[in-house]
Amino acid sequence: MIRNFIVLLISPKVGWQYIDDKCYSAQRVLGTFFYPLLAILAISSFVPMIYDSASHTISSSLMDAIVAFSMFMLSYYLCVYLLSGFYPQFTRSSLAMSKLSNYIIYNLSFLVVLLILRNILSGEFTPLFFLVLYMPYIAYRGVDFLCVDSNKSVKFVVISSIMMLAFPGIIWYILGSLINH
Repeated sequence: MIRNFIVLLISPKVGWQYIDDKCYSAQRVLGTFFYPLLAILAISSFVPMIYDSASHTISSSLMDAIVAFSMFMLSYYLCVYLLSGFYPQFTRSSLAMSKLSNYIIYNLSFLVVLLILRNILSGEFTPLFFLVLYMPYIAYRGVDFLCVDSNKSVKFVVISSIMMLAFPGIIWYILGSLINH
């Protein structure tokens, strides 16, 4: 599945075709790819303690790890729930629902990798923030993978991209404000 993800990053169109050919279930992708990637994200939250020990303590890094892990887990489930509600064609078969889940998993995984890189690199590495704009392109290329009607594809990409970009930020803000008080 790591190979699927790397191919997806290099060439989204070929990557989605490759993912479609492999046809892994959403549970398998979650268990062998997404959850371990979230664990790496949580561990990477401790890396800033190495180069900025004054502002990153063990407790603040632990809180960052919890928030980072939680924001992507909650975002995944919210996106699956809402997109399957807005587009009921995904709930008609288990294959369609699995494809929707995989679509969200792989798109969110790109954001997770960017956050891991941000944690590892010292300072604010500005180009990482612009790479976030690549995620809607990956999502756009995945429309054929999901077999979304061509009349609804732009609307679907806009809605799904907004959800996958906004939910992690909103959840990060809410959890961060709850933990810091």
